[in-house]
Parts: sequence; C-alpha cells; structure tokens
Amino acid sequence: MSRSTNNLSCAEFQAQLPELICCGEKITDHQHFQSCKPCRALLADLDAIAQAAQQLFPVEEPPDALWEQIESAIVKEKTNHSLR
Repeated sequence: MSRSTNNLSCAEFQAQLPELICCGEKITDHQHFQSCKPCRALLADLDAIAQAAQQLFPVEEPPDALWEQIESAIVKEKTNHSLR
C-alpha cells in the first residue's frame, strides 16, 4: 500500500479491502476501520454474505481412498510411458 491507512477516504479503504482480505490482514486493526462506522458496517455485511455462501456450498473433504487412486493412476501412467 502506497498510502497510510490512517488518511484514507472510505472509497480508498474499500478499494483496498479485497487485497487486505486476500492477504489475511487484520482489517480491524486499521485506523480507518476503527474510526469509520460505514466501513465497519460494510465489512459486517460482507462477512454475513461470506458465511451465508459457505452454507450454500459447504466444503467437503475428499475421501482418503481418492488420493490413493490418484497416486496409483499416476504411477501406472508413468510405468506405461517408460515401457514404450
């Protein structure tokens, strides 16, 4: 970030939100966030949307056997190629 978050306008801060979120930054530590009620409300809305989306599309871990099948297929493919 080229400019201090202390002096950001709401538009500037909100433009940086995707980058801050993706980087894992603790947005609640930024001075603009702490002093700006509209930006806090926006982030609360985004968080609610993200939580609702997770409920719509729950993350499911693949079964352990799947990884074994993938590894076996790779080994088999390598063996077939080396025999040619």
